[in-house]
Amino acid sequence: MADTSTATVDKIVGLAAAGVAAIVAQKVVGLVWKASAGHRPPKPEDDGDNAVAEIIAAAAITGAVMAIARVLAARGASRVTARLESR
Repeated sequence: MADTSTATVDKIVGLAAAGVAAIVAQKVVGLVWKASAGHRPPKPEDDGDNAVAEIIAAAAITGAVMAIARVLAARGASRVTARLESR
């Protein structure tokens, strides 16, 4: 029974950590993009004045950073719950 509750807590903590990491990653990508390109990254609701290459680059960079942040957050949350369980 303890394994099930631990797995549930691990999933909940991992989900929360991944969500926070995704928000932070999105903000970081936006800030870095603005610093390097001079404007915010293109969004889907933008009119269409952005080059296709810029849209593809923004999507690829954002997706990669978000995926890495979520994985690292989930792994960190798993380690934290494992440490708390061992106490």
